[in-house]
Amino acid sequence: MRPFELPRGRRVRLDRLDPDDTAAIGGSRRRAHAESERLTHRLEHLQELLYADHRRALLLVLEAIDAGGKDGTIRHVFEGVNPQGVRVVHFRVPTAEEAAHDFLWRVHPHTPARGEIAIFNRSHYEDVIVPRAEGTLPRRALRHRYRAINEFERALVLEGTTVLKCFLHIGQAEQKRRLLERLRDPTKHWKFTAADLPTRRRWPEYQRAYEAMLERTHTRWAPWHVIPANAKWFRDWAVSGLLVGALEAMDLAWPPLAKEWRSVTIP
Repeated sequence: MRPFELPRGRRVRLDRLDPDDTAAIGGSRRRAHAESERLTHRLEHLQELLYADHRRALLLVLEAIDAGGKDGTIRHVFEGVNPQGVRVVHFRVPTAEEAAHDFLWRVHPHTPARGEIAIFNRSHYEDVIVPRAEGTLPRRALRHRYRAINEFERALVLEGTTVLKCFLHIGQAEQKRRLLERLRDPTKHWKFTAADLPTRRRWPEYQRAYEAMLERTHTRWAPWHVIPANAKWFRDWAVSGLLVGALEAMDLAWPPLAKEWRSVTIP
């Protein structure tokens, strides 16, 4: 089992998982920064190797409550990586056309091609989290969606895509601090949206929605990892380590030179 991976078959209680926990690296911010730098260089190499090998793909799913750190994770973890082989996709409120189809219709075209890393900053999981928290779908319909998600991800895995799912777990007090920072810092005003406050007022409902999502979609082929994310430096180190581990497990190789070029002479 990878670090931070949820145990299967147990009820998820987010209030029993400490978002300040940095014990996995001994609470050392200095050590985390040093290892993160090494992991960044390793990720840069592995991403190029994935692109050249062109047999596998990686989908990173990032979920978190508002101000949970998805943007910051992407910015820091993928620093220095060649953008040619990496795509970031952000799923917003469905358009009228998207809402006229099944909820996964808009997702599949954005999954990674062979040789590519795709990052879902929010994802298909919004279509079970929000309806569960806001009470806009009956439980039976939600159960159908959980099953559809599991089969969708299983199909991706069977076709050679590794699905790495990370839930960035922050506390209510930390979310308040970050939202206030957005209001006070002119360079972060653009991050504050009209949806932030109503969602915060429904904190318990959203926590239950995340717990249900984690329980119902934590599968053998696409397990969930819960990252204590109050400390941003720890969050970045943890996600970097999981990414590097997932890519190393693919057993990637540089393609050999084609036979017709092995004895070529360059004039």
